[in-house]
Amino acid sequence: MAIYLGVDGGGTKTTCVVADDRTVLGSATSGGSNITRWGEARVREALHTVVREACAAALVDPKNIAATCVGLSGAGRREVRDAVARMMAEIVGGRVQVVSDLETTLEAAFHGGPGVIMIAGTGSIAYGRDAQGRTARSGGWGLAISDEGSGQWIGRAAVSAVLGAKDAGEDPPLLSTILKTWKLITLDELVRHANASPPPDFSSLFPLVLEAADSRDPLAAGLLDRAGVELAVLAKNVIRRLFGGTGNVQVAMSGGVFRESERLRQVFYNSVVAEFPHARMQATVVEAVDGALALARKV
Repeated sequence: MAIYLGVDGGGTKTTCVVADDRTVLGSATSGGSNITRWGEARVREALHTVVREACAAALVDPKNIAATCVGLSGAGRREVRDAVARMMAEIVGGRVQVVSDLETTLEAAFHGGPGVIMIAGTGSIAYGRDAQGRTARSGGWGLAISDEGSGQWIGRAAVSAVLGAKDAGEDPPLLSTILKTWKLITLDELVRHANASPPPDFSSLFPLVLEAADSRDPLAAGLLDRAGVELAVLAKNVIRRLFGGTGNVQVAMSGGVFRESERLRQVFYNSVVAEFPHARMQATVVEAVDGALALARKV
């Protein structure tokens, strides 16, 4: 029986599954595999590690893989796809296909049919395809200038919000948590660290915002609400462009930000259906790696 491999490579996490025609045999996770962010050497290490561990769990020799599909953030660029294909060919046998994570997420959500996906992880982007095969996107223009509602955006907004609260004479509880996480002591150190070049990993603050919101911190809860609205704006842009005023379309969510925050998912849902009441929202968060595996099986 043929063995297939699917990989989802994100900004902070890479997931790999090994399966036969019907059953997942093993899986593993490793660090991020976005070349723009981490560079080729680190991405090669992340990909090779996750493949070795998933294959070990499945009791499969990587060289016996029949077909592999890698869905990767940043794979819209040919040089990125070619580089990752070479890295994968060093460790797996069979055919290797490298595509954008947009394609794998669409496949996981709609199995080749039309729909709109909203991805929110380290970064964010909305992407859709209609019944005629036309596509459209919104957002996803990079962490410094876009990626609204993403983990990076939420972390950056959290720093801005606590500084604004201090300006107003308040003492936000989230401030001490951020300082502790980044191993800082004073407000001046936080300002210097947040404005450093290259910038810090603001997405590392997302779990702190989640925890604070669960503890009824209004500042943190407000950040998640803002993120949900921002993500809905991106999704609604794509719905409007591809499906017109009816909004009769399936909409799916994917990525760690959606996975970890029920509150944010609800705000996103409410904002989308307020404008497009005929939108059919998938309740579960889509796993892009499932789409990568499905595409590998089709190769």
